[in-house]
Amino acid sequence: MGGPVTWLLVCLGNPGKEYEATRHNMGFMAADRLAGREGFKINKLKFRALTGEAALGGERVLVVKPQTYMNLSGEAVKLAGGFYKIPTDHILVIYDDISLPVGKLRVRPKGSAGGHNGIKNIIAHLGTEEFPRIKIGVGAPEGAEQDLACWVTGKPSQADRKVLEAVLDRALEAAACVIEKGTAEAMNRFNG
Repeated sequence: MGGPVTWLLVCLGNPGKEYEATRHNMGFMAADRLAGREGFKINKLKFRALTGEAALGGERVLVVKPQTYMNLSGEAVKLAGGFYKIPTDHILVIYDDISLPVGKLRVRPKGSAGGHNGIKNIIAHLGTEEFPRIKIGVGAPEGAEQDLACWVTGKPSQADRKVLEAVLDRALEAAACVIEKGTAEAMNRFNG
């Protein structure tokens, strides 16, 4: 894998044992799945993130797991993107989305934060909404009485966990497709 890093694959989550396998850590789980599958490590602490390099979609990609907690994810993205001089259309973010049913994927070329604090912070640090993203649906709580912060930092049911585990591989296929063939092609293939 020669040449410079040409893409950032930013996988959102919260560091710490208490957040492992929670809905908000779908990005971290996707990164770990990719590392396990491709045989590389995401263990270098740089740019306020754990990082590792991978070949994905025929490109050299820096996989980034921000260690700032979700609400400050943009700090790591700005530092890594600035260091490698990555244009924002080559910063691909994988994260959880409560507005999508459990296990549904949605690829987008750009967009608002949609209430997601990690994305809100990335937009603030990059100064643009123009970066591709892959949303993994984690569903929303039933009824208005459940606190959203508790929902996203909670662990999914056994049944939901099986669905979410299965969708991680599709999310990584979608990421490779975005990198290799572009967001429009990935949207056609994965926004079912």
